[in-house]
Amino acid sequence: MIRVGVVGASGLAGGELIRLVTQHPDLELAFLGGSSNIGRRPAELHPGLRLELGLAVEPVTEDVADRVDVLLLATPAPVSAELAGLLADRIPAVVDLSGAFRIRTPELHDRWYPKVARRTDLADRFVYGVPELVGDRMADAALISLPGCYATAITLGLAPLTLGLGLDLGTVVVDGKSGSSGGGLQLRTADLHPLRAGAIAPYAPVGHRHAAEVGDFLGRGGRGSIGRLSMSAYGVPQVRGLLTSSYVFLDEPVDQRELQRAYLRFYKEHRFVRVRRHTETLVPVPDPQAVLGSNYCDVTVMHDEEGGRIVVLAALDNLVKGAAGQAVQAVNRRFALPEEAGLSMLPVMPA
Repeated sequence: MIRVGVVGASGLAGGELIRLVTQHPDLELAFLGGSSNIGRRPAELHPGLRLELGLAVEPVTEDVADRVDVLLLATPAPVSAELAGLLADRIPAVVDLSGAFRIRTPELHDRWYPKVARRTDLADRFVYGVPELVGDRMADAALISLPGCYATAITLGLAPLTLGLGLDLGTVVVDGKSGSSGGGLQLRTADLHPLRAGAIAPYAPVGHRHAAEVGDFLGRGGRGSIGRLSMSAYGVPQVRGLLTSSYVFLDEPVDQRELQRAYLRFYKEHRFVRVRRHTETLVPVPDPQAVLGSNYCDVTVMHDEEGGRIVVLAALDNLVKGAAGQAVQAVNRRFALPEEAGLSMLPVMPA
């Protein structure tokens, strides 16, 4: 059994990690870390997890290196940067779910994460990306950084165009909509129920740091390019799930059938990305409700002939494929386990 530690165990992503790790056939939950809720057990922190594991939340010290084979950091970016500096090279694998090491370019990192000081040498050592695109590099990697939930959806939506077809995408505009769990458990006035219920909140209408990491990653992918990527993000009145709509403006003609075939080819060997037709079900897809509780990302590509654009829709559960599920998928790749191990759950709908 591979011994797993979860830091940030009292948060939403931390709770999902506990849920997934304890159901995994090859993983053993060996450590729960955090700076708050010290001494509390998982069942006290997460009402859905009535587990007696003999574990409680502890402070993170260097001694954790003797207790785990992989440490999952579901912590704020400044905390992840600090812990990575403390524990790198002491643990076989550290997987970071925060933004501390997502953007490799120092100037771009400082722009979007000005309060996150990190070791420059570590930033170059982290393997960043979704398992579908960099899974081979995750094998035996000591340091892994996972994309944010929006970035995961956008990257999986655009990769067949750039990395697959080798297209140079001049301008890409992204519209993102996410449920309230994307903001974590921080108490903010705008998130109070009387203000949030029924609202569509434009909380980042002119830029989002997840778009910056997508541009930074796909810009060094070796095939294709993105000239400019901009994003607007909205909070919608649901708890889980997100949808990204990426609009790609091209001058040259595009064939809808070839686009569909290109996406099917690109993800043929990747079971967690489901390429779908918009009208294939009773409810138009991709729909975040159709992936809730699962590690799937549903992707649809369409050509808007009159508008001169490609429209790419991607939907996922932000707490699973956008966070904890993707982390378990990365652990599977890191330790040469079947990629679907512990992640075979089907979506729950309606939710």
